[in-house]
Amino acid sequence: MADETETGAPAPHPVPHSTTAGQGARPVPPAEAHPSRWGRVDDEGNVYVRTPDGERAIGVWQAGTPDEGLVHFARRFDDLRTEVELLETRLVSGAGDPKHALASATQLRNGLADAAVVGDLEALGARLDQVIAHAESALVVAKQEREEARSAAIARKRSLVEEAENIAAESTQWKSAGDRLRSILDEWKTIKGVDRKTDDELWKRFSKARESFNRRRGSHFAELDKQRAAAKARKEELIAEAEALVDSSEWGPTAGRYKELMAEWKAAGRAPKETDDALWQRFRTAQDKFFARRSTVFAERDNEFAANAARKEELLAEAEKLDPATNLDAAKAHLRRLQEQWDEIGKVPRERIRELDGRLKAVQDRIREVEDSRWRRTDPEAQARVDQFRERVAQFESQAVKARAAGDERRARKADEQAAQWREWMRAAERAVADR
Repeated sequence: MADETETGAPAPHPVPHSTTAGQGARPVPPAEAHPSRWGRVDDEGNVYVRTPDGERAIGVWQAGTPDEGLVHFARRFDDLRTEVELLETRLVSGAGDPKHALASATQLRNGLADAAVVGDLEALGARLDQVIAHAESALVVAKQEREEARSAAIARKRSLVEEAENIAAESTQWKSAGDRLRSILDEWKTIKGVDRKTDDELWKRFSKARESFNRRRGSHFAELDKQRAAAKARKEELIAEAEALVDSSEWGPTAGRYKELMAEWKAAGRAPKETDDALWQRFRTAQDKFFARRSTVFAERDNEFAANAARKEELLAEAEKLDPATNLDAAKAHLRRLQEQWDEIGKVPRERIRELDGRLKAVQDRIREVEDSRWRRTDPEAQARVDQFRERVAQFESQAVKARAAGDERRARKADEQAAQWREWMRAAERAVADR
């Protein structure tokens, strides 16, 4: 049943030194796998658990073999160990209630001295001490958090009051300000944890701010009625000028003036609601007539530009057939002639400019690439770099041979590595020259 030495006597089981919660308790080993490490059953069936203070009787086993008895009490210990681990896990993760965890851990810790279990009671006690310390610390933190939450709630309501007072005193954005005051009220209702006296004081300030804002807004709209009458008169003047410009053929200046009239229209403000839409319709009709005339003239011009685009497409078709790789000089000369014709043709529709110019540029770039490639292939500096790399490879290979002949294998290997690195750079340089 128990572990035995070669002489047949029970092997001693040293009791580990205790640890405190503040220092971190060692892991609590499960007891069921080796229950004889922690206790024994004597010939009369008395069950003992080993502790740092010596053996302690925990019960009597008569229902089976001594080994079965030890396993039974070890399982009880493991159940207790699992309960402690669960308490600790929930506490560390934040899912557990620190107050409940403290009460449970304290009750378990107080009961260890009389617990009828077989296992490492000292390690379990140390772990419970750690759980208790953690729970006590969590309770302190929870209290601090409640105080911080209360302070934060008061600070937030005070901030909302100050914002409302600022709106009441200064804001002229009547709709957005009114919406914001309603949002502040909605948020106010969600803020909890403020004491009654402070809450009442802040609420009185908030209510006073809302009333002040409502009075200012009422005065504003009374004044606004006067302004709208003036806006109506101004918009009628702008309509008269817009209608006088309808037949103008000064397309650029007139279009610019219509843009200015639009800005002045917006600056005039809103006329009374029952007339503002009708005034706008008259102003917009005058604009539309002018721009419709301009569009007709521009469409005729676009037809001319479309014919120019067709002629440029013919030149592009010819240019795109050029093969600079076969005869670079002939391709360059041919492209110059095509470019001269291109410039003589004239303008094309605005939406075709980028497309057509892009195609011509692609031909130019293709010829330039062939020309640049020809120059790079004859670049003496690139070949000089290849020769320099080849010379360094030869130097390091020679050093490796000499070192090996002298029996210095370490220096020989280092020279081989350097030769390999320079050989790699040489091949890259050779490929660069060959690819040009």
